[in-house]
Parts: sequence; C-alpha cells; structure tokens
Amino acid sequence: MDFVLSGAAACGACLFTNPLEVVKTRMQLQGELQSRGTYQVHYRNVFHAFYTVGKVDGLAGLQKGLVPALFYQFFMNGVRLGSYAIIESAGYIHTNGRVSAIKTTISGALAGVVGAVMGSPIYLVKTHLQSQSTSSIAVGHQYKHQGMIHALTAIYREHGILGLWRGSSAAVPRVSVGSAAQLSTFSSAKEFVIDLQVFRNDSWLVALSAGMISSVVVVLAMTPFDVVSTRLYNQPVDHLGKGQLYKGFFDCFSKTLRKERLTGLYKGVDCSTLHSGHWRTRLLWKSLWDVLINCIRCCGCGWCPVQFHCGIARFA
Repeated sequence: MDFVLSGAAACGACLFTNPLEVVKTRMQLQGELQSRGTYQVHYRNVFHAFYTVGKVDGLAGLQKGLVPALFYQFFMNGVRLGSYAIIESAGYIHTNGRVSAIKTTISGALAGVVGAVMGSPIYLVKTHLQSQSTSSIAVGHQYKHQGMIHALTAIYREHGILGLWRGSSAAVPRVSVGSAAQLSTFSSAKEFVIDLQVFRNDSWLVALSAGMISSVVVVLAMTPFDVVSTRLYNQPVDHLGKGQLYKGFFDCFSKTLRKERLTGLYKGVDCSTLHSGHWRTRLLWKSLWDVLINCIRCCGCGWCPVQFHCGIARFA
C-alpha cells in the first residue's frame, strides 16, 4: 500500500509541475559545451522560458512528456518513497529514539538507487520528449519521437534492451544525492519543527515546514547532478548506442565544468528552486495519505466517523 500511495502522491504533484520540468530541461541543454556569450540565448530565465515555450510551441508545449513523467513519478517514487516509508516504520533510521542523520542519508540513497534504476527507461524518454521543440528555439539534440510508446519501441529496436538503460549511470548518483538530501533532511527537519512546538504534531503544517527546509538542501545538492543526467540522457548516440558527446558521468561533469565553468552545472537552478515545490507538494500529499490510511485502519469503514479518531479533522 505504501508503494501505491507514494506513487499516487508523486503523480498528483507532477500534474502541476511538469511544465517546470520542460523549462528546466531546455535551460539545462541551452549552450551545451559552449562558453558563455558564444551561443544564442533562447531562455533568459525561468519566466522568460515559460513565455517563449508557450508562445512558440503553444500551451501544449509546456506539458510535453507528461505521460512518461507520470509513469516515472508513479513507479520510481512509488518504489523510492514506499521503500523509505517501510524502512522508517521499521525503526531502522532511529538511534536511541532519535532520527539518525547517517542512517536516514544511507536509507534515502539506497531507496533512490532502486527507484532510479527501475525508472531509467521512462526518464530517458521523458527527457527526449521534453527537449523536442520548434527549430527556432530548439536546444540540445533533437529526437523525433511521436510519444512514449513510439520512443521506447524505437530505442529498443535500434539499440536493444540495454539501450533503454542508456544514461542510467547518471541517474543513480542524481537520485541518490537527491533522495539522501531530501529524505534525510526532511526527517530531521520534521523532528526539529515538532521540537519547536509551533504546530500540533499531527498538523499538515509540520510536513510543509519540513519540506520547505529540505527543499533548499535538495536544490543545492542535486542541480549539478541533474544537469549532467539531462545531458547524458539527451546526447546523440552512434549506431552502437555509444554517446557522441560524453563517455559517462565523470566525462560529462568535467567537460561541462571546463567549458561552462561552475555556472554551467547550475543551469536551470532558478527553475529547480521553483520546482522544489514539487518535493514539498509530494511530501504533503504523502502526509495526507498517511492520515487517510490511519483513518481506514482505525475504524475499518474507509471513512472517519463523527469523532474523527484518526485525527483527519486536525489535519485539515
């Protein structure tokens, strides 16, 4: 049940934040391996990027890759957040009754790795679809996929089953760092907020406040890995399926740093900052699901009686 609810929570947030993913992908691919000032800037910032994509590609262009994005959020985050919830409920992240930073970091990273590997083919297709654009504002390599199924079929026919996992070498460190930063800081921040006694322990504001704190850490830690991951997934490949721009994660990281400096690894960070609301929304949804599950377990009828024994009234 934890896997299903975690995935559903992620999909709920994804419906509203996918346009941010589209914009972020374009900004991360803009000026790839080019020094600043030597390429045309189509997207000056996240707001200009929204305007440009909406104007040229239409409003539908802001929802490119939505189908694989929903699949990815459900399966990857269902596994990731569901696994972490099981680990947390089993008490493995606590030491002497307190949250252990080391244990939560390791648990979050392991849960992230499992989810990233399983969801890598879908993320590959999502990146391809979200980068596709009208030639006048196109950035990065342009694939010509007609949809998720067409993309998966075309990649499989041309490069086999291993081709579907192309770029996963970047997905593992990306999601490991992001999951470790998000889940460990969220647990610690939630404990910190509860200790302050500003809100009731079962209030949804506790999860929201903790999510806001953890999102700052997530953005700073994850953005360089996110840029590298996007570029590895989207790079053109030869007939053998080997990348024509990068050999792997470290090669992409070093080339980007050398050509574009540190700012190149933080392209799209303004979008990532806004997108961090995705993490907060997802965690808030997860908290709501936890309350609903407690409601179901406490009365057995699937809905709270007037007494609201499970605390859902206080949640609202």
